[in-house]
Amino acid sequence: MSTLLQVVEACGIIAFACSGFVEARRKDMDLVGVFIVAFVTAFGGGTLRDMLLDRRPLFWVEHQEYAILVFVLALLAGPFLPHLRSAVAEKTIVVADALGLGLFSAVGTSLALEAQMPVFICVMMGVTTGIFGGVLRDVLCNEIPMVFRREQLYATCSLLGCAVYMVLEWLDMTSAVALISSILVTSVLRLLAVKMNWRLPG
Repeated sequence: MSTLLQVVEACGIIAFACSGFVEARRKDMDLVGVFIVAFVTAFGGGTLRDMLLDRRPLFWVEHQEYAILVFVLALLAGPFLPHLRSAVAEKTIVVADALGLGLFSAVGTSLALEAQMPVFICVMMGVTTGIFGGVLRDVLCNEIPMVFRREQLYATCSLLGCAVYMVLEWLDMTSAVALISSILVTSVLRLLAVKMNWRLPG
């Protein structure tokens, strides 16, 4: 399970970093700005999770290859980002953000469960891990964070995906099944919410 978690975490880093690349470029930032926004997006949620769970060293400090990966991706993506059309950039952010949300929410829930946190705290830790990187990205790019806008469901998708993880664990499913199911539920719900314009009432 440890290896699977690392693979999922790495995929989440790539997904959120991509959303950071595109959003920073839309704001006409230079390469340094693009890297910083991608770095904060990729590692913000996991850093807050590790601090709340008192996990040391922080996950990206323990695995420096994660930070190196984001740096290399920023260098490789730099020449291509200016050529992204606005519509393509918007879709890229939505898809990458949905994947990152699902991947990090599931990992956060799993690590909280591993730390023997109560059920509700495990779910909330997953949601926090999933949404916080995107919040920091939007703040740095001078946008109202996606999770705070009266738009399509966002944090709710993470909440439901994390709840699915806990239910499957309660049903004695394997941790791998719970992890993958949680990722799929969160990511698919988020993409459907954007496509079908699902919103909370009020």
